[in-house]
Amino acid sequence: MIRMLRGTIATTNETTVVLDVHGVGYLLHVVARANAFLIGSEALFHTYLAVRENALDLYGFTDLDQLQIFELLIELPKIGPKSAIQILRQADVALLRRAVNQNDATYLSKMSGIGKKSAEKIVVGLKEKLGDMIDSEGSREDAPLPERTYAHDTIDALITLGYQQDEARRVVRQIAEHHPEIATSPEALKLALQKLSE
Repeated sequence: MIRMLRGTIATTNETTVVLDVHGVGYLLHVVARANAFLIGSEALFHTYLAVRENALDLYGFTDLDQLQIFELLIELPKIGPKSAIQILRQADVALLRRAVNQNDATYLSKMSGIGKKSAEKIVVGLKEKLGDMIDSEGSREDAPLPERTYAHDTIDALITLGYQQDEARRVVRQIAEHHPEIATSPEALKLALQKLSE
């Protein structure tokens, strides 16, 4: 099995990159927005090769934790590689671990194509498989957002605009902690966009 590839980004589109490894181009389905990768830059991907009757699909992860969670997700009933990568595109590893640790499937149920019951099954299934991988005390990234009425609406708006969930949560956390004068979603969104463009 191809487990890791290091090479040069040759081309990108919305969800895939072609990685040039010594003249051989590997098509990788990726978690991050593919246009975030610079063409011509060197990159290393941890990979998973999905073997089907009529195709070999290669999935690439810049973070080993993403690959580990991906492999746990595809072991769950009715979740294949395409569904697992879609889940990781919308909910990062830290948020999935937080959901599992707190038995909280609420935000998963908001994701496109995942109903409340499916989200609950994912949380329960991951809880059984993650075991010691979960830090019972949680990390700063996993911690709940500071209580601000605008927090979740602002995060949802940023995700709609194409930002990753971890980017959105990070900037909204910064605003909540360092800008007490911000009180509404429009104000928070305006400041968040300024910070993300810096």
